[in-house]
This record gives sequence, C-alpha cells and structure tokens, in this order.
Amino acid sequence: MAGEVRSVSQAFAVLRLLADNAPMTLSDIGRSLGLGASSCFNLLGTLVAEGAVVRDAPGKRYRLSDGWAQAGLLRDGDARRMVDRLRPLMMRFAQAQGVTAGLWQVASRDRLHLVAHAESNAVLRIHLAQGQRQPLGGGAVGRAIAAVQAPGAEEVARRFAAVRWEKPIAFADYAAQVEVAARAGFALDEGYTHIGIWTLAAAVPQRSDYCLSASFFAGSRTAAEVTALGQALVALAEAAGG
Repeated sequence: MAGEVRSVSQAFAVLRLLADNAPMTLSDIGRSLGLGASSCFNLLGTLVAEGAVVRDAPGKRYRLSDGWAQAGLLRDGDARRMVDRLRPLMMRFAQAQGVTAGLWQVASRDRLHLVAHAESNAVLRIHLAQGQRQPLGGGAVGRAIAAVQAPGAEEVARRFAAVRWEKPIAFADYAAQVEVAARAGFALDEGYTHIGIWTLAAAVPQRSDYCLSASFFAGSRTAAEVTALGQALVALAEAAGG
C-alpha cells in the first residue's frame, strides 16, 4: 500500500490481537505478531498513553480499554459469526477424518494467524497452538490463499522467500503447486513446512482472508484418500462461506 506507515499498521495489529484474546503479556503479544521486545514495548506504551490499551499491573498483562472493547470497532461481526458456526463443524470434521483441522486468517501482509482448531481423539495426533502465527506464504494455507487471491508472480515469490522451509523446495515447484491448487480448489504441502506432516488447505469462498487446513502424518493415506480428504475440506470451506 502506497504511503503505508509501518508503526501505525503494527499498532492496529496489536489492537486487533487484543480485541480477540484475553489479556496478554508483552512477550505473548510480541511473539504472536513477530515484533521485537523493544518495538512491542514502545507500541504498547503509546497505546496505553492514548487510552486505547490498559495495563493490568498485578499480572503485567495488556488488554483493550473498556471504551475500545465496548465499541467493537476492531471486530468483524460477519467473520466472528462464521468462526462460531465453523467450530462445531471443524470438530466433527476432525473426528470423522482423523485429522487436525485449523482455521487461519490473514493477519498482515506477511503473517497468518490461527483463529480456531480442532483435533481428533487419536492417541497420536498433531497439535496446533491457538493463536500461533506463520508466514503468509507457508504451508498448504499459503498456497491455497495465493491460488484464490492471484496476487501475481512477484508477490507470490516474495511470500515464498519469507518462509523457512524444513524440506527444500524450488520456487518453480511451489508456483506450480499454487496453479494446481487454483484448479483443484485445495492445496497440498507434502512435508515441506514440517517434515513428516502433510497438510491440505482450502480457502473460504468470498473470504479469501480465511482458510481451512487439515493436517495428518505423512504416509498415513493413499493418493486417492488424500484427494478425497481435500474435496471434503473444500466442502467444509463452502459450508463456512455460506
């Protein structure tokens, strides 16, 4: 965005984070948004001084001031209703498919934010930490979002370069996978982001800033089963969009 002031964008990212979470420590906020301790401290100090954020001294945690919280200006009502509608559907999906399901939101120009997740009852299962962040281009989610947003080759390359891949992958292969995802409706990461874990992802229709994922252990499914799971995930995403 032309003329974007980075510190202002970061301040709003802090406000949105606090709007959707219980009071958080400085380190929790910095870790969630990828901010350094000094930058995060300065942003919070400014927001406290301006009356948008309150610091609860006993626990050294930060929260939105009552006025900002009650105004609800930072909350997307339609998105919140969608998330609430999806939670039980995700739980049933995770149990029926034996996967860990996640709902991701584009949090900034560079990051994704996990806003909801559901796990199966399997003894050995994949765990996602609520509120965790990952690079926008990472994993199946990054591919699926790029497939629906079609931001152009230069932007896809920028997102790709920001990811620390556990298993090396060439950009040409990544770009080809984005194209496959655009045709299939879902994307697949075959252990490039986390070795030993495969993930499928499908963007929510009409909400390209939200994307569903399904993670499972590598080698646990046939190619046909992976395709069937991807199609089931697309159906779940369509239910979310509706």
